Amino acid sequence: MGEKVVAGQFDLSDRQRYREKLQKCLTGLERLLVEKRFDRPRNLMGVEIELNLAGPDGMPKMLNGQVLERIASRDFQTELAMFNLEVNIAPHRLGGRVFDRLAEELRTSLAYADRKAGEVDAGIVMTGILPTLGRDDLVSSNLSEADRYTLLNDQIVAARGEDFRLDIEGVEHLVCTAKSIVPEAACTSVQLHLQVTPGRFADVWNAAQAASAAQIAVGANSPFLFGRELWRESRPPLFLQSTDTRPPELQAQGVRPRTWFGERWVSSAYELFEENLRYFPALLPICDEEEPLEVIAAGGTPKLAELVLHNGTIYRWNRPVYGIADGVPHLRVENRVLPAGPTITDVIANAAFYYGLVRALAEESRPVWTRLPFAAAEANFDAACRYGIDARFVWPRRGRYGGTGEVDAVTLVRDELLPLAAAGLDAWGVEAADRDLYLGVVEERCRRRVNGASWQAATFHRALEGGLSREAALAATTRRYAELMHVGEPVHMWPVGLPEPVPAG
Repeated sequence: MGEKVVAGQFDLSDRQRYREKLQKCLTGLERLLVEKRFDRPRNLMGVEIELNLAGPDGMPKMLNGQVLERIASRDFQTELAMFNLEVNIAPHRLGGRVFDRLAEELRTSLAYADRKAGEVDAGIVMTGILPTLGRDDLVSSNLSEADRYTLLNDQIVAARGEDFRLDIEGVEHLVCTAKSIVPEAACTSVQLHLQVTPGRFADVWNAAQAASAAQIAVGANSPFLFGRELWRESRPPLFLQSTDTRPPELQAQGVRPRTWFGERWVSSAYELFEENLRYFPALLPICDEEEPLEVIAAGGTPKLAELVLHNGTIYRWNRPVYGIADGVPHLRVENRVLPAGPTITDVIANAAFYYGLVRALAEESRPVWTRLPFAAAEANFDAACRYGIDARFVWPRRGRYGGTGEVDAVTLVRDELLPLAAAGLDAWGVEAADRDLYLGVVEERCRRRVNGASWQAATFHRALEGGLSREAALAATTRRYAELMHVGEPVHMWPVGLPEPVPAG
């Protein structure tokens, strides 16, 4: 959806032509796979982080256009709403001190962006959902000023045909309606890309699906929405409900939502793109002039523009991506599970855990997805979102008896998954100093049972106990979060609660 999309009206012939072009793109993708036209292994990874703009009072600021104008860098771009930005880090080769280099690049970029935001009395806050967002902030008038966002909103609203209903029951219960998809903009995420060969794609995607629950358990950072304390990671249910094109009747029929975990392990990237065509009507039936099959026949590399655009309107938590670099096509797994923040060290620790764990799981002689039902992986993901670091999972038992058993998420991560992640980072050629530093952050979160969500909730409740109103407590928690985020120590080291006021004189 980062591509420039020109708004316009669609008629019946547009949708029919788009469906035909999608089928040609899918056939083209199949030919490229059969002819082995994809890039060789390059161990490339990339990171995107969505960010919030907030004022010194902790409240959201609808100023991304002005801030981007001041930043004046192609590394930063708009996101759905005016309080959002996104920063993209150029691809890096996995190995050596890659994570330290990434951390330094991000610190430099975000410090610069924060200084520029300060010129309009705003600042960068890196969190999964900004706790101070209110329902009045998430309205269509606060969509970013770009045609593609207005057009996407209009098409999803038209497909649904009625208000969106948000109904999330966690620590507290939120029920409300929205007339647009803008509540989805509350979800600010980290996207981790990994370039893979077609032959490795299925193993890496399956491994990423299996790993996603553990990622959320240790990385949850989105406990509040519209003043309510909900799930420890409230982005997934919010994202699902705020982009749901299905009225209740289609939900009852079992029609698949556009935001979904999936329903089975796969054996190729092609299966996921084929599912996209089979299950999901086009939201943006915009046809490109390219004839992909003619381009392939001539020995060229097709853009597969319709396939890429359609894929961008289906919000899998691990998404297949077709891309082109230097004229050569490649495939990536885009991991969309994690919330942003709390600090750059935490973001990089989450990334190190993911890249190491996925490598190790994908190369196991008895892969986890051959021993874990897909429904159990989905249930684990749901449990991690609800309970964060206190979740319990179903996981294959080690040892001769096999089968699955229930295990505490922290125990699973510390005893089994962190050693796997360490072995995976060794396989990537990551230096021991990077491996130990960043996996050590995840281990300490497990030891102390602390992540961003638990810190936010504990600090909020401490503020309530101190006599603050709910709104004041959320604002004070947000201000303290932003302050500690900029100090940069990982979240497991943050003191719970608000700083004591300095006595006068």
